[in-house]
This record gives sequence, structure tokens and C-alpha cells, in this order.
Amino acid sequence: MDTFAGIPDAAFQFYGELEYNNNRDWWLEHKATYDAAVKVPLTLLLAELEPSFGAAKLFRPNRDIRFSLDKSPYKTAQGAFASTSEGVGFYIQLSADGLLIGGGCHTHTPAQLTRFRSAVDAPASGEALQAIVDDIEAAGFAVEGDSLKTVPRGFDKDHPRAELLKHKSLTAGVNVGQPGWLATPGAAAEVSRRWEELRPRVDWIDRHAAP
Repeated sequence: MDTFAGIPDAAFQFYGELEYNNNRDWWLEHKATYDAAVKVPLTLLLAELEPSFGAAKLFRPNRDIRFSLDKSPYKTAQGAFASTSEGVGFYIQLSADGLLIGGGCHTHTPAQLTRFRSAVDAPASGEALQAIVDDIEAAGFAVEGDSLKTVPRGFDKDHPRAELLKHKSLTAGVNVGQPGWLATPGAAAEVSRRWEELRPRVDWIDRHAAP
């Protein structure tokens, strides 16, 4: 099996062109570029990271257009997710803008959301999560996720962790762009380093909200 050698500039050029040529004919004409510059390097990268972060799934490049007004058939980014539990894990995404590295909880079932809010409300676990979020923001990640406009029912609107209670999902990500190391084998270590910075968040969610 080949070893990971980096993500070539051709991957980002591919997605830059796809944004203006999102049709089946163009895709088929350039599929060899997608395979060589996007699919194979990401597959090899994820295989190298698997011992530390678990198996990852490379998402399909096709969009689900059944219920969308936008009938563009292909995604303009290639994502992959290393799941630690349902909806929780580590994420990367390639697009014309560069490489995005992230992680956290992307989806919450009603039961998970109830456990999450209870853990945020509890002083020990809630304060631990707040400290983790503060550290992640200090490391340059944007803390995001679906969020309510107000504190959910049953919780004080002046709760010390009101902003965390509003979250229905809790993710963090950073777009590193297209640095020189991305085209080298050292990209694996850089992604690993960033995922390790997110591990406390992922571990907290696995302990307190996962099934």
C-alpha cells in the first residue's frame, strides 16, 4: 500500500474549478484528477491517523439534490469524519479555500441533548467543559454548532454557562488554508496535532452525552 505523501495543490485547484463547472460532464472529464489529488491522498492520510483517532469515513462527493432547489450534482468540498461515538469525532474538509480541521459533536439525538445539557448544568462537568472551550478558542479554533437564541426551558437565563446550554451541537474548527506543509508527508503530523488539541472536547462529549 502507498504511504501518505501530502495533499497536492491540484486538490484545491480541482475544487476551485468545480465551483464554476458543477455538472456531470465536467466531473467525468476530471474524475482522474479527483481520484489522484483528493480521494487517494485523503484516504492515505486517514489510514495513517487511524491508530490514534480511529477509522474515518470519506464522504460521498455527490450531493443529495432530491429536496434541494440547487441541483448542482457535486459537493464543492470533500469531507471526512473519524467517529468516536454517534455524531461525535474528528473532521477534516478540503475545498478551494484550503484545509479545515475540526471536531466535536455534529449531531445530537434528543437523549444526547438532554444528557449534554445536564452535564453543562452540573458545576463540575460544566466548568470542565467551559475550560476546554476556552482553551480551544485560545488555540485558534472557532467554536460553532447549531444553537438556540435563548437558554432552553428549565434553566436560568442567567446561568453561568448560558451560551453552552444554548447549543444543540458543539463543534470547533480552524481553516489552515494552503500552507506549504500540506503538500508534504508532514501534513499528517499537523492534522494529528490539531486533532489532539480537540481531543479533550471530544472525550468530554463521549463521557457525558454519547449513548
